[in-house]
Amino acid sequence: MSRLDDVTFGALLATDPVLTATTSPWQVVRLGVRLVVRLVRGAPGRFLLAITGALLFTGAIVASALVVGAATDDLIVPVLAAGEPVRGRLAPVVWLLLGVSVWKAVGIVLRRGAATALQVTAQTELRRQLIRRLFGTSLRAYERHGVGDLLSTADVDTRQATFMLAPLPFATGVVGLLVAAIAVITVTEPLLGVTALGLLVVVVGIDLRGAWLTFEGMEEIQRRRGRVAAVAHESFDGALTITSLGRADQERARFQAAADHLRDQLVAVGRLWTSYRAVTEGLPSAGAIVILVLGSLRVVDGTLSPGELVRVAYLLSLLVVPVRMIGYLFWDTSQSVAGWRRVARVLEEDDPVAHGEVEAGRSSGPAALTAAGVSFSYEPDVPVLSDLSLSIEPGTTVAVVGPTGSGKSSLAVLLARLWDPDAGSLHLDGTDLRALAPGVLPSEVAYVAQDTFLFDDSVLGNVALGAPVDAEAVRDALRLANAEVFVEALPQGLDTPLGERGATLSGGQRQRLALARALVRRPRLLILDDATSAVDPSVEARILRGLRQATRPSTVVIVASRRATILLADRVLFLEDGGVRASGTHDQLLASVPGYARLLEAYEQDAAERSEQERRQRDDVHQRPHRRSREGRQYPDGGGGARSTGTDAP
Repeated sequence: MSRLDDVTFGALLATDPVLTATTSPWQVVRLGVRLVVRLVRGAPGRFLLAITGALLFTGAIVASALVVGAATDDLIVPVLAAGEPVRGRLAPVVWLLLGVSVWKAVGIVLRRGAATALQVTAQTELRRQLIRRLFGTSLRAYERHGVGDLLSTADVDTRQATFMLAPLPFATGVVGLLVAAIAVITVTEPLLGVTALGLLVVVVGIDLRGAWLTFEGMEEIQRRRGRVAAVAHESFDGALTITSLGRADQERARFQAAADHLRDQLVAVGRLWTSYRAVTEGLPSAGAIVILVLGSLRVVDGTLSPGELVRVAYLLSLLVVPVRMIGYLFWDTSQSVAGWRRVARVLEEDDPVAHGEVEAGRSSGPAALTAAGVSFSYEPDVPVLSDLSLSIEPGTTVAVVGPTGSGKSSLAVLLARLWDPDAGSLHLDGTDLRALAPGVLPSEVAYVAQDTFLFDDSVLGNVALGAPVDAEAVRDALRLANAEVFVEALPQGLDTPLGERGATLSGGQRQRLALARALVRRPRLLILDDATSAVDPSVEARILRGLRQATRPSTVVIVASRRATILLADRVLFLEDGGVRASGTHDQLLASVPGYARLLEAYEQDAAERSEQERRQRDDVHQRPHRRSREGRQYPDGGGGARSTGTDAP
């Protein structure tokens, strides 16, 4: 994700807490029902098991009320009021209560266990769907959403989208409990039943309205959480730049502003939630008092027996938690739908990478590559490449050269099919790249970028990266990438952990490991996007000569910005204004293309300035007392001293 400038970021944080209600309450309910159907469809057995447990629990609650009422009339009142003996009356009641307790316990275990499994399964499946969708779409999706926002979606939003699954089985069973309880109360005394039903309708209506009013506020909370995650990811990822430029205070302030913005929204939604919950928490208790007063009057006039009143009171006491649970379900549904909308935004990405059915290339040797009428842009009406055509013979090394913004790196990613052109086509051995079956192109083509990415793994794990290769093949690739010497000098050789992004290595060493990772797959086409820029020119020359002499040589396309690199190529493609302006050997272009000559002169001037800067740095180091590296060791082949400049010694 590109960094938010101060003006843009300030505008994002300028809005007050959002508590609008433009979505109708029934629309929220419909969205919630659809979400439940989608989530439950992935694990219907667990949902049915949870519902079964909830219904068992509901039945146990009703049965316990009936047992308590019967115990009052047949045991407590006769013993206490009439002085009748306890013998013969107590044992049946104890066994009934014990049986109902076991019944209830089984229902609770089934409901909670299955509901938890359902929720976790749904979260896992949503995350799998997100990953499948992201890796099945073009890289434009990452541009649209941003990495930090996607991290928040994959973690927080998927978890929140499944919130409603936890109370759902209980709330479903509660519906049965409410129906049964209202029915028992109504049969016992119709007036009390109607009063209890009216109370239930009022409480549920208030909860539904509160959940509706906070729905869009919940959505805004998720958006602001995404912004916090984006700022945090950007700050952590750019920690070196932030520290080196002394921007730590500004970054802390930027993160604090995003966090405060999220806090304000959480507080606003929380206030509304607590206001409504205070009402719905108090109403059942107040209603129960009214019902008990009416029931007591019925006992006094003989319409109701004491046992029946106890039964009603017991049911009312048990209904407090279920009614509360229905309210929680409404509020959780509001949160879940808000989280689901952000997840759906990614799942509905409609920019798939299309594949064909061609299973393999036509040759085991170097690949031939052609492009015809290729046009490409990252944004509409801002062309990067226009009507570009080229032809690269098998086994040749081609340098792609051009001024900044000419489309060199864009051409490289198109050749590797990391993006698709807007128009035109690219062919590998005469086959359109889009006609190749999934998985074929990565086995034929390897792409190495200038900004290398190493995983928090060992050297072996980073180079092999899941490929079915042995340690000897990895060593061969390291040897070809001129990385074998410094790898052998590492404390544990191939098994040495590299840390996050290979933090213990210099820039040139990281580039050579990334190159070895590509070479171990023995590609027929190797694309290097300035991938040896941090490597000393003499080392780079040895690498390119080794590629030509390999047992399975590759066609090499290298985006070059150094004269030494260009001189190693068989042919040079000069790009300018999004097209190939000239093609030929270095000498031919130098003699016939003024723009190419000026660019080479600029390259040489830049190289001379950098060489002088590095010489001064080395002289400055020699004048200071020698200090060991932070790790307490020094790697040969440029590992220790190269870290400050990002270049490698030979």
